[in-house]
Amino acid sequence: MKSVTINFRLNGRQRSVDVIPRLLLSDFLRHDMGLPGTHVGCEHGVCGACTVMLNGRTVRSCLTLAAQLDGSDVQTVESLGTATAMHPIQQAFHEEHGLQCGFCTPGMLMVAKELLERNASPTEEEVREAISGNLCRCTGYQNIVAAVMSAAAKLRNTKEATS
Repeated sequence: MKSVTINFRLNGRQRSVDVIPRLLLSDFLRHDMGLPGTHVGCEHGVCGACTVMLNGRTVRSCLTLAAQLDGSDVQTVESLGTATAMHPIQQAFHEEHGLQCGFCTPGMLMVAKELLERNASPTEEEVREAISGNLCRCTGYQNIVAAVMSAAAKLRNTKEATS
């Protein structure tokens, strides 16, 4: 199968890559780009573990083709932070015990990021609505909701401190 060249921004870095048209974004990110944080669960767009941001909006990478990235901006969970320099959302998930096995966590983090970029002060109900498309089999969601609420406060405090 003939490949196509795509030009896109991945986690803040401009890239130009040849891909086969039928390659899924989830496989491309994990195997070709070496970003294992994008987890593959159901491969049907139901669980949300593969959620990434495409042009500022969350998408299921298992339902998106890599070839669709041309001219786009993609952010994966790796764009947030590291173990030693965590993003406030990651820090809140750690502090509030918003994860257990961690399989759903990358998708939850990306959904939380999108929500908090649109709404700096969400209600618990709005958080629950935002994460409703992401499945977690371990936590019961309460700590995830608490983590997103805590992250919102952290981000507001950071913004106020820099203003």
